[in-house]
Amino acid sequence: MKVVALISGGKDSCYNMMQCVAAGHQIVALANLRPPENKENTDELDSYMYQTVGHHAIDLYAEAMGLPLYRYTIKGTSKDTGRIYTKCEGDEVEDLYQLLKLVKDKENVDAVSVGAILSDYQRVRVEDVCKRLSLQPLAYLWRQDQETLLREMISSYIEVIIIKVAAFGLDPDKHLGKTLNEMEPYLLELSKKYGVHICGEGGEYETFTLDCPLFKKKIVVDLSEVVVHSADAFAPVAYLRLLKLHLEDKVQFFCKVPARSCSCEMKQVEDTAWPLLDEQNESLCVTWHSSWPPVKKSGKTLECSGKSLKGYQWITGITALHPPEGKNVQESAKVIFSSLQVHLNSEGLELTDIILVHLYMKSMKDFAVINSVYMTAFDLCPPARVCVEAPLPEGMLFQMDCLIHKYGGMIGDMPCYQKQVMHVQSISHWAPANIGPYSQCIQ
Repeated sequence: MKVVALISGGKDSCYNMMQCVAAGHQIVALANLRPPENKENTDELDSYMYQTVGHHAIDLYAEAMGLPLYRYTIKGTSKDTGRIYTKCEGDEVEDLYQLLKLVKDKENVDAVSVGAILSDYQRVRVEDVCKRLSLQPLAYLWRQDQETLLREMISSYIEVIIIKVAAFGLDPDKHLGKTLNEMEPYLLELSKKYGVHICGEGGEYETFTLDCPLFKKKIVVDLSEVVVHSADAFAPVAYLRLLKLHLEDKVQFFCKVPARSCSCEMKQVEDTAWPLLDEQNESLCVTWHSSWPPVKKSGKTLECSGKSLKGYQWITGITALHPPEGKNVQESAKVIFSSLQVHLNSEGLELTDIILVHLYMKSMKDFAVINSVYMTAFDLCPPARVCVEAPLPEGMLFQMDCLIHKYGGMIGDMPCYQKQVMHVQSISHWAPANIGPYSQCIQ
């Protein structure tokens, strides 16, 4: 795919670009959101989404890579800070939308490189923008072990310096300007003592990349100064303002990028199932059909199980037949989801009460069309989903089984809480088969 890389100048966005190249994608452009230039002290913008420290050097960063750079000024603020983001006028996320829309129009890109590791807040918002623009987010660092990830970055010939510190144990006078290679032993020590995130995912520090295998030239810092943002006695916040830099030719430019082992290559299929947890975080066992395909009884299409003590129940045998002459696959899928909605409503349930779907496809060639209907039906908080191609009987388009749990109120003597969903749409090593939308886990 043709990829635009969201860059802040830091290590994560840079290393994710390397992973995109290793996966066979082509980086064709860079994109960056910068703070307003007409305001004072905007080097460190109070943003939930974007790293702005080091923004003065981003033009040189693009020149080092030999790629076009698209920039957009951050005009909005953090308005919609909920777990799920929806389009909100005046929010800083809408600035990202305008930036990526511009790049898509100019460069005809298919995907976006995102350096997200742990922040659901950032990932959810980037994925929302990508969904609206029909772009595929690529987040290869997502949920990787941070200690291992840091070691990989260092061993992949990335030269990165610390340009901001904001955590107990990090001293502006000692640590600003140090390389990750120099800082690794100390960061490991801080992690063991105080729980500091090795990769800075708790906001402990920020970085700037001076060189990596994707760079044709390396960046050299000639002059910088320390700016104290908050002189806290225990955890001072300070950053490095890069005043003067230049590019230097590299002794040897090479673009061989080490690829991570994909999680799907390292685990057996049965190990990759996502956890489905009840209120006490106990594993929920799923009973599979003893025969395939499920047999319809008494001419009924849908079969419902009884409700468990904790409120779970299955609906099985939700079946879509191949459309008759003059009809299309999309219409057949819409009819099934509409019928399912009617059935659930008659039982006092909603589509949002479905927490797990097994979707069996006769042919994956029909997936894109059926998935477009599925997306509309479930929208923002879809259930966890397992989708496979299976030898369904002749004339059958797809079949679904749904696990349901009614949220709100009480189950016996126990309160029933709102479900929590990790809904990941990005392609990553953690979830390599994301052809969403579906959730990795539900609690």
